[in-house]
Parts: sequence; structure tokens; C-alpha cells
Amino acid sequence: MSTVDPGIAQLQFRARLRARFSACWRLMRFDRPIGALLLLWPTLWALWLAGDGAPAPRTVAIFVLGVIVMRAAGCVMNDIADRGFDPHVQRTRARPLAAGDLSVAAAYGLLVILLLIALALVLLTNRLTVQLACIGVVLALSYPYFKRFTHLPQAMLGMAFGWSIPMAFAAETGAVPVEAWWLFALNMLYVLIYDTEYAMVDREDDLRIGVKSTAILFGRYDLLALRLLMLGMLVLANWFGLKRGLAWPWFLGVLVAAALLAWQQVLLRGRDRDACFRAFLNNNWVGLALFTGLLLHYRLG
Repeated sequence: MSTVDPGIAQLQFRARLRARFSACWRLMRFDRPIGALLLLWPTLWALWLAGDGAPAPRTVAIFVLGVIVMRAAGCVMNDIADRGFDPHVQRTRARPLAAGDLSVAAAYGLLVILLLIALALVLLTNRLTVQLACIGVVLALSYPYFKRFTHLPQAMLGMAFGWSIPMAFAAETGAVPVEAWWLFALNMLYVLIYDTEYAMVDREDDLRIGVKSTAILFGRYDLLALRLLMLGMLVLANWFGLKRGLAWPWFLGVLVAAALLAWQQVLLRGRDRDACFRAFLNNNWVGLALFTGLLLHYRLG
């Protein structure tokens, strides 16, 4: 009777463990941090504005960790919801659930762990922030299903990604002033821009499998729609700066953001998949430009 060598069995166990860890890591998109950065910048805008340039370090730490955890949870939920679609889309067919590298049960277990971590973080804040967080969780977990029945899932993502803004004001000041909602509107335009560009990458696949998006809704007018969204974002950013009394560094940040958005239009003009994805990635620098302008406002303004 043959027996498995203990050393070989241990090596096999370690290999399975590494493969499972790799699949979980990729499922949470920790190998692709762009989504976390796009969620982080508006959160930092809100924290610095709410804290008048000096937010509490404890609050900043809670929200930075919260961004990482909730973005990971959103990605897990997205892949659970899209596990029937992802194998048919060029960009997503290698994702862990689509490729069969991880079971759906394991994905749900990971989702629960992430949500519990997020709960532990938000409980370190105040009652209003906890109440707002309950709405945020609903937005984050329901977003993936909107692409089935509306061409505006990007708007739902904007709400989910922007919900950290009122939460940040609530955590830092105990209230959600009107300016928080203007910043929320600014971020809505920001998300509509970059997620439409992201959807342009998958447009042909989405049309074939019946998934809806703003890229499909805008059709041949997609570049015009993006120009209008970009113009709206820049106008609102300037108006917000004037309304809030921000100094010249903010407006310089808006100018840099305008140049970056203009470059995105150059990238998008051929509607090439790779170029559309590069335009999407470029939005990280847009968010950073605005945050840098805000930082310099409080340092130099």
C-alpha cells in the first residue's frame, strides 16, 4: 500500500494555500490599486475640507483603511454578481471566479470578513457616520446589479464611490453641510467620466452579452458626452472653489486637471480599447491634482 511522502504533501498544501491566497488577493483587486486610488482622492478632499486643512489623524487613518476595505468588498461583490458575465468579456475572463480559481462560497466568506472589518472601523467614529455607513454598504453591494436593467450603472457607482464624502464630513464635524453635497456632485461627474471611459473598453463585449452602460447609451456621441461631463466637472470645481473661498492653488489644481482631461480626449479619439483604458487610468492624476491644490491652499493660500 503506497503512502504519500509527508514532505510532498506539505509542499502540495503550501502550493494550494498560495494559490488560494493569490486568488483572494486578485478578487479584492489588490493587484490593481487604481480603483482604491480613485475612491481615495474624493475622500481626502472631503476630510481636508471638513477639517479645514488639519483633519484628525485618527479619522484620516480610519477612512484610508475604510477605503481599502470597502473597495475590496465592492470588487468581491461585483465578481460574485458578474460571475456569469465575466467569462465572456475579454478583460475579465481571467478573474478568479470566472476562471474557477476560487469558489463562490469562498468569495462570500471573504466578503463577510471585509464587511466585518469595515464595521469595526466605522464603529470608531460617531453615530451619524455609522448611520451614513449603512446606506453606503447598500449602495456598494447593490451597484453591480444595476447594469442589468439601466444604462446608468455609472451613476450608481458615482453614488457609491462618493458616499465617503458625507461620511467624512460627519466623522470630522458631526454634521453634513451643504458644501459636502456640492463636493458629492463634483465627484459624481468625476466618476461618470472615468467609468464611462472604463465601459468603453468593454463596449463590444457588453453589447454582445446584454450588459448596459453609459458607453452604450451615449453610442457615437460618447466623446461629445465626455466633453460635456468634463466641462461640467471643471465649471463646478471652479464654482466650488469660489464659493468655499479657496485660494489660487486650488484653481491651479483645477487647471492641471483640465489639461489631463484634454489629454484623455486625445487618447479616446480612436476609441481603441487600450487607449480607452489608458484614459481611464489617467484619472488618478486628476484626483491627485485636485487634492494637491487643496493641500497647497491650506499651506500657501
